[in-house]
Amino acid sequence: YMSLLRIYTKPRGQIPDYTAPVILPAEKNKIEDFCLRIHKSLLGQFKVALVWGMSVKHNPQRCGKDHPLMDEDVVQIIKKVG
Repeated sequence: YMSLLRIYTKPRGQIPDYTAPVILPAEKNKIEDFCLRIHKSLLGQFKVALVWGMSVKHNPQRCGKDHPLMDEDVVQIIKKVG
């Protein structure tokens, strides 16, 4: 077992994309690592993330950059305006 996490993306107003997960190593499981995997400029525009899945108490839950993700979580990134 390679200890990889499958994190799914969810565009605003659409259903999650379960066909193409973002793969993260288990030791780099923070939302910050997820943003850097998508695009390095995304972290500068990051405001908050909405997370669905086993890593949160409520679905969805607003989380910051340091939130640890678990396998098969769904993440929607909210960017800063302006």
